[in-house]
Amino acid sequence: MPPPCPSVDGSGKSYGNGLAELRNKLRTRRVYWGMKTRLPIAALLLVLTGFSQAAETRIAPDWTLTATTGETITLSEVAAEQPVIVLFWATWCPYCKAVMPHIQSIQLEHGDAVRVLAVHFRDDDGDPVAFVENAGYDFTILPDGGDVAKQNEVWGTPGILLIDSDMTVRYDRYELPKLELPGDGKKQSHSRKAGRLAPYWAAELRKALDQIL
Repeated sequence: MPPPCPSVDGSGKSYGNGLAELRNKLRTRRVYWGMKTRLPIAALLLVLTGFSQAAETRIAPDWTLTATTGETITLSEVAAEQPVIVLFWATWCPYCKAVMPHIQSIQLEHGDAVRVLAVHFRDDDGDPVAFVENAGYDFTILPDGGDVAKQNEVWGTPGILLIDSDMTVRYDRYELPKLELPGDGKKQSHSRKAGRLAPYWAAELRKALDQIL
């Protein structure tokens, strides 16, 4: 085997050994600088993800109303015991009439594990007690709910919220993706549209509730 080629500085190291050391140094530097570059990016992504999750968290305002039974209801106190479905409704509203049986079904399915607070508003001529009793619903009726509706930015009926023990809004009917209804080209009545939308609203509500219970 021929002797190794002498180095330029006479150290006796071959060019081959020197090149190998150089490649190792360059490789080490690339790994080092790559890690330095990736770590700040990873940290930034974690921060942005945290901000995004925080931005998506919505805390419900607390409020107190008196039920038709005379019971004083404070949302935070009820939510501390079980998830709360808050229904903003009126006796004349066809969409409320369509979705209320679905909410009653959820109430019956889960029993005391969930409570339904029916906040009545925008209904000067309706009788909420007679309406609920005739329908057989097990809801806590809260009249004079106009101010509470404004607090929650609920302007139309039905408004439906699901509140967990941390007062986090886990479901808001207003924020659901719009459901495209099939039609025959004719204008559909509110009752017909309500009959098609209510099962969708209820199905999404069930999904949100299942994540809590």
